[in-house]
Amino acid sequence: MMCWPTCRLSGSAAKAAPDVLAALCAVLLLGVPAAAQSVDPSALLKPPADSWLTYHGDYSGRHHSRLTQITPDNVGQLALAWAFQTGQTQQIKATPIVANGVIYVTTPDNLWAIDARNGRQIWRYTYPANDGFHIGHRGAAVARDLVFLTTPDAHLIALDARDGTVKWDVVIADAKKGYWSTNAPLLIRNHLIVGVSGDFDNLPGILRSFDPDTGAPQWTFYSTPAPGTPGSISGGATGGQMWMTGTYDPELDLLYVGTGNPTPVLNGEVRPGDNRWTGSIVALDPDTGSLAWGFQASPHDTHDWDAAEVPVLVDAEFGGVPRRLLLQASRNGYYFVLDRTNGKNLLAAPFATVNWASGIDESGRPRPNPAKEPAPDGRLVAPDEAGGTNYRSPSFDPATGLLLVSAHDAYGIYFFKKSHGAYGWAGADYTVYGRGVLRALDYRTGQVRWSHDLHGGAGAAGVLTTAAGVAFTGDSANSAIALRTSDGATLWHSGIGRVGNAPITYELDGRQYVLLGGGSALYAFALPGPR
Repeated sequence: MMCWPTCRLSGSAAKAAPDVLAALCAVLLLGVPAAAQSVDPSALLKPPADSWLTYHGDYSGRHHSRLTQITPDNVGQLALAWAFQTGQTQQIKATPIVANGVIYVTTPDNLWAIDARNGRQIWRYTYPANDGFHIGHRGAAVARDLVFLTTPDAHLIALDARDGTVKWDVVIADAKKGYWSTNAPLLIRNHLIVGVSGDFDNLPGILRSFDPDTGAPQWTFYSTPAPGTPGSISGGATGGQMWMTGTYDPELDLLYVGTGNPTPVLNGEVRPGDNRWTGSIVALDPDTGSLAWGFQASPHDTHDWDAAEVPVLVDAEFGGVPRRLLLQASRNGYYFVLDRTNGKNLLAAPFATVNWASGIDESGRPRPNPAKEPAPDGRLVAPDEAGGTNYRSPSFDPATGLLLVSAHDAYGIYFFKKSHGAYGWAGADYTVYGRGVLRALDYRTGQVRWSHDLHGGAGAAGVLTTAAGVAFTGDSANSAIALRTSDGATLWHSGIGRVGNAPITYELDGRQYVLLGGGSALYAFALPGPR
């Protein structure tokens, strides 16, 4: 771990308390903020323009900013303001957090605090070497004077925002059983909520809440039955991990989370029935973790199609009536609109190439076609295992009513035979075709209003829209790109490497920055002006 540099001061400053002295040294030597200002959790309800306080920017999951300095007319003038190299082999997949002029960005086992004005490092925390699964990392969370980090071996750590020292360290789940974590935690009042990952082992899906001040556990939600309990609603399935950060409606006081695929993944014979609540969107009480309602996007999934994608919360007209809506472009290739007060389905429509369903049932769920079940001689299925979309954050633009989704048209051949067993993956699949495309969906109908080719296979970047009418993302040709939100016209691009995270934006000292991860570096762009 890198802490504050040493320096010598004289007079009254030299007599200051050690923590004050350390902060003064950092400011004087590095010219960076002291990173010690408290973040009021209530700010998450309406984050200020100089911040990006949580994974989605706010509780809604819309990944939309009200900033307007960068417009379709001037975005072509964007220039690099600064770049920060992590020096890691791991790609940046995290959404950066911005609070009090400090950026917090992560890769597996690492968290950096960076000056948001110039990209200078303030401190770095490195977690000890471990045997966790190092697939990537989604980001941090902040509250008061703490920064929170999950680890590949499924620990949750609280760090002092001033210097990165560890305040507490707790276990989310037992990594020796096969659990791991990539989550960016979500703070709701005095609940720090985090899920785990994994589909190699037949384990129940869990979401847990901890006290942000002490790390004390508060509650655990199981999406499939806990060990030792009957599996009636799941039909014997395990899995349903909650990989991604959820969203929250403060007026309804409900937390919305997507769940992953059942296990064993491709062997559906040993887990008959719908396998609730895998491949689902669930609404939970954030105080207790109790289930308010659930909607299953992929009943009895046998293709590894998590419904862990972002549940986007929108208050808008639907069918001529103002409603509280939940939108999800799901990995199975279908776009869903739900009434988020009760989970009732209002719309189900494909947004990517699909051939696995024989129709929509009476509750609005796709009906699996038995002819597309994995088989010894293979079955050609769309989407492929990567899905019609995936972890990549969509963005909802309220001015146009468009949900921008990084989509994937693809076919895969799925195999299964009994000798593959009843554990873990239990089968095989091979992609035979894939095409990445950014699609703008009309939220009321799911119809595609425009498309932008991402030049190759599935993209890796999420999407950011702004109130000025500009959308930012990355293509598959190692470029950051800006498009006009209304029609998808290309306005700007920069070859920074493969963008693996969701872009964010913030404004400091009257200057708007757009922040993207390209490869293992973080790049901040702004319009020309004073630095």
